[in-house]
Amino acid sequence: MTDLHLPLDRSAGRLAAQIAAGFRGAIRSGRLTAGTRLLSSRDLARDLDVSRGVVVTAYEQLIAEGFLVARRGDGTRVAPLARPDAPPPVPASHAPPAPMPGGPPGGDPHGFQYNLWPGTPDLSAFPRERWAAAVRAALRALPNDDLTYPDFAGTAALRTELSGYLGRVRAAYTTPDQIVVMSGVAHGLSAVVANLVARGHRTLAVEDPTSARQLPMLDAAGIRLVRVPVDRHGIDVEALARLEARAVLVTPAHQYPTGVVLAPERRAELIAWARSADGLVIEDDYDAEFRYDRDPVGCLQGVDPDRVVLLGSVSKALAPGLRLGWAVAPPRLAERLRAHRAHTDLGAPVLDQHALAHLISTGAYDRHLRLMRRQYRARRDALVNALREHIPGATVRGVSAGVHLYVELPEGSDEDKVVTAAAGLGVAVAGAKPMWSRGRAPYAPPALVLGYAQLNEGRLTEAAELLGKAITKGAPG
Repeated sequence: MTDLHLPLDRSAGRLAAQIAAGFRGAIRSGRLTAGTRLLSSRDLARDLDVSRGVVVTAYEQLIAEGFLVARRGDGTRVAPLARPDAPPPVPASHAPPAPMPGGPPGGDPHGFQYNLWPGTPDLSAFPRERWAAAVRAALRALPNDDLTYPDFAGTAALRTELSGYLGRVRAAYTTPDQIVVMSGVAHGLSAVVANLVARGHRTLAVEDPTSARQLPMLDAAGIRLVRVPVDRHGIDVEALARLEARAVLVTPAHQYPTGVVLAPERRAELIAWARSADGLVIEDDYDAEFRYDRDPVGCLQGVDPDRVVLLGSVSKALAPGLRLGWAVAPPRLAERLRAHRAHTDLGAPVLDQHALAHLISTGAYDRHLRLMRRQYRARRDALVNALREHIPGATVRGVSAGVHLYVELPEGSDEDKVVTAAAGLGVAVAGAKPMWSRGRAPYAPPALVLGYAQLNEGRLTEAAELLGKAITKGAPG
């Protein structure tokens, strides 16, 4: 038998729960090993100066949970689940993050003093009060029956609001029936590609360069990827036409990562290719709301709704953690995407959909976007000016838009060494090399892709100064 010290806070009450928690912690940490016999309920109650009923309640709870076993004549013992030879599990909040494709040396970019990793908005700017108010409004108005399994395509309220919003802001041509709510662009892309594979497609064309994060997901979908060069006018449609692919993934409003906009003549050529090849254009509209020098160009889907699938989300506008996005598809494909949701996850969370619909309908979503446009433009301008000062040989490519910069390094720079040196100075940056195909990477000028959404102007200036030092360390010789 063992006598285990179990401190109790008598002022907090719920003594049985405190005792049970103490035993759980001791078992999980290995202080109480499997098979250890515990004090009788009477003896432990006497030691703790509590009633025997309190201890009996704690023991019964732990037996029900599987931490303890009790046998007549053998007392109460720690169950075989205890494994003192195994280290305690790392709490989820402290578990090492999953590796990011092309991630910075040292791992999680959020652990760096200056996080310039691309792809994440200013999470501190998430409109918590407006979102909370939208959720409360949904809870007040939502009938009980609407809390059942949702329409697999998404709630009618959100699809209706998205239809109006996308038509007004992105010049999309759609009805609510053509919209399927997804858990972000990645989910929508996976569903579209799965549908392509099911219908006999074996090849998907993607831009070169493109997001390194998407490549493993697309590979896992079972489709072969072929690269199409991107130049200062966007994707090379003539090169696309020479390939066997009948589907292509593009970022026409703000190419990722180079930042160029698909030129008008290329837009016309791409639509003509889709019509002549009986093809499909998958349009990733990932940050089109953020154009600072002029109004953003309308989406391709608005030009030919029968040949283009428009994918969008609130990941850049609000936060990636919401996992709310949409696919605007031709009617037959929209129905197949709806069936995909029915067969895989039974639809998106109802309350979150109604909250987003409320933000859009009340104008709160537009007001938030206007605020963020001002902030992001100021941050972009500050970073561009600081780069000119501290890295005069660098060249910023692309239009004034989005939440990242594509920066070609001074001639002779070693991209990998610069990324490593920057990490050593506390600056997380992404090198462009993993985003290019192997055939083009050796010839692409060394470059960095810098996210600027998460730092204010002063800290962006400090980061640029440190990058200048990192480039000096990454210079040859």
